[in-house]
Amino acid sequence: MATKHEQILQYIDELPIGQKISVRQIAKALTVSEGTAYRAIKDAENKGYVSTIERVGTIRIERKKKENIERLTYAEVVNIVDGQVLGGRAGLHKTLNKFVIGAMKLEAMMRYTGPGNLLIVGNRTKAHEQALKAGAAVLITGGFDTEESVKRLADELQMPVISSSYDTFTVATMINRAIYDQLIKKEIVLVEDILTPLSETVYLKTDDQVADWYRLKEETLHSRFPVVDHNLKIQGMVTPKDVMSSEHQLLIEKVMTKNPMTVSGKTSVASSAHMMVWEGIEVLPVVDEANRLEGMISRQDVLRALQIIQRQPQVGETLDDTVTSQMVVTKGKLKEEDIFRCQVTPQMTNHLGTISYGVFTTIVTEAANRVLRGYKKGDLVVENMTIYFIKPVQIDSTLEIYPKVLEVGRKFGKVDVEVFNEGMLVGKAMMMCQLIDRN
Repeated sequence: MATKHEQILQYIDELPIGQKISVRQIAKALTVSEGTAYRAIKDAENKGYVSTIERVGTIRIERKKKENIERLTYAEVVNIVDGQVLGGRAGLHKTLNKFVIGAMKLEAMMRYTGPGNLLIVGNRTKAHEQALKAGAAVLITGGFDTEESVKRLADELQMPVISSSYDTFTVATMINRAIYDQLIKKEIVLVEDILTPLSETVYLKTDDQVADWYRLKEETLHSRFPVVDHNLKIQGMVTPKDVMSSEHQLLIEKVMTKNPMTVSGKTSVASSAHMMVWEGIEVLPVVDEANRLEGMISRQDVLRALQIIQRQPQVGETLDDTVTSQMVVTKGKLKEEDIFRCQVTPQMTNHLGTISYGVFTTIVTEAANRVLRGYKKGDLVVENMTIYFIKPVQIDSTLEIYPKVLEVGRKFGKVDVEVFNEGMLVGKAMMMCQLIDRN
């Protein structure tokens, strides 16, 4: 049976898009305490079901699919720019497809403004009115208000008019940054994106018998199953090793491996791959905050997802991407020796203008990764690293990185990395790495 928390989330998820909700309303409708309702609404906000806006309330919004994550709702824009809604609150759940900066004459401005747009403009009442009639929302910068007639029009057309105290440039930068951050998140594949859902997951209960394991093995051709109690809370895992030589009438809870490793839906696929390789695990149960089973992932699921990630185009560049894109490879005096060169750009420095410790770590890790790929295809996860950051490196310097493989095995590699600037040793690292094979 679903918990009160789950019932509230399901209730919110079934509400029509655009409906306003409140803690008191939810508490009354589902006969729960206001504290329980508040916690569930906050969880719904984290999951993207609703958006809460100061002085407006909480609104049911469309839950984004991963491929449309870069599109914002007007409600999200209000929160990004610390805005105040002047009119058209009923349209806050709608999604904008682009924003237009109104720094031109009215006629030219309207040529660029259409349905689903957001016009960012100052205190130009005519522009506010024309944009609403064109099907666009309006974001007024500089903290200005607008005419009452414009507010009434916004309510009538259900298109928001928002006021923000920031200037136009700052507002546009803030919205761009929010979209950019979400584009980076889009690239990070999570367990919830690839898991086999609970409806398709085969599991055993603690009061099942070993005979049930044999039956499921024959039906599914699988041999590893999670074990749950009657509340679906994970209690253990059963594998062929656990049931070996056990009588068929024995209860599963007597032979299962207790306290198995689990992951949540928000765990990254890369972290799950690391766990599986590190511990030699074939499958992992996926659980929620209350340790209830939500599904399963297998090593094949994880490796397939990692291969898909490799083929996806870059859409949002992280600092690591910026650093590694600067690295170029040349051949050293010895044929098998690779030398990497990297220019220290302003983004790579700390407040003193010298290369930051984090960037230095990224550089030596990337050099080790690339040199190990010559021995084995796949990715690496650093098991431990010792860094000797000997001398500071200033902005605009060119680094030469010399990675040297000391040992390499089926699942690990040991690499020594030396970093030079103008022929002088400026840093050194010793790394032990776990290798994730993608074959």
